[in-house]
Amino acid sequence: MRSTDSPVLTIDGLIKDVGPLASLDGKMLRVVSGLSLVAERGQITALLGANGAGKTTTLECAQGLQQRTGGTISLLGEDPDTAGAELRSRVGVMLQDGGLPPSARPLPLLRHVAGMYANPMDLDLLVERLGINQFSRTSVRRLSGGQKQRLALAAALVGNPDILFLDEPSAGLDPQSRQIVFDLIAELRDAGMGIVLTTHLMDDAERLADYVYIIDGGHNVAEGTVAELLANDHSTDIADRTLYFDAPGGLDFSAVLRAGLQVTETRSGSYSVSGALTPADLAALTAWWAERNIMPASLRLEARSLEDVFLDLSGRDLR
Repeated sequence: MRSTDSPVLTIDGLIKDVGPLASLDGKMLRVVSGLSLVAERGQITALLGANGAGKTTTLECAQGLQQRTGGTISLLGEDPDTAGAELRSRVGVMLQDGGLPPSARPLPLLRHVAGMYANPMDLDLLVERLGINQFSRTSVRRLSGGQKQRLALAAALVGNPDILFLDEPSAGLDPQSRQIVFDLIAELRDAGMGIVLTTHLMDDAERLADYVYIIDGGHNVAEGTVAELLANDHSTDIADRTLYFDAPGGLDFSAVLRAGLQVTETRSGSYSVSGALTPADLAALTAWWAERNIMPASLRLEARSLEDVFLDLSGRDLR
């Protein structure tokens, strides 16, 4: 259920053209076409889309970094194209490429950024929380990708914003850093901050997002909570599951598995069984194994995921 409080961001019918481009005979290219979304306070709103779907352009228009061609945007109740510095002081932005000066060192950079705000976060606590002290003497150009991501997040947060934009926040993060960043994002959400993020990683969206917009070709193709997107997925029976197991190669399961289940040997000895699997199907399969003294080397059962829904909606071809 969406919040009834005033949204931190409302986009209605966003259009963004770029060009002219010689490769398109001098015509303008429409990269966002009628996209609409709402991001609420105290929620994490995720934008999912393939490369070139319009996610980053949408965020940059919402932040006022690019001027839109058409449609309306309300960011904290104001139009980002005409608002002044006061609005920008309430907005935190973590860009995909970091946007950090390469010769700067983390602590002086963060102190400089904090000094630009009237009510910054506690810098010492933020630095400790994100582990920035571990590389505080290293210039930005020499930081690893994950270290740059943590520093960029700190720079986006230090002003204590009302809304936080995150473009691919987990890119380059090792598992420990990813956990720290995700815990912090969840805490900020629970404290009432509105957070809007893009990601290519479906498990990130499933874990973090309160509400999801799937974007393709510059416009919305689906929206809802993860549970709603899975429940409204009509491309196949929502009860579909896939059973993965490793066993001797070349087995013939036609006599044991009923019609409607799809069996694939992805490589020698690695199998998948997909469809509306029931407990009776699993019982028949394990009994068949027992009769032949077969013990699978591995076995796992997976439900249809957000990634499956995303690929069905946006296509499975490379972009």
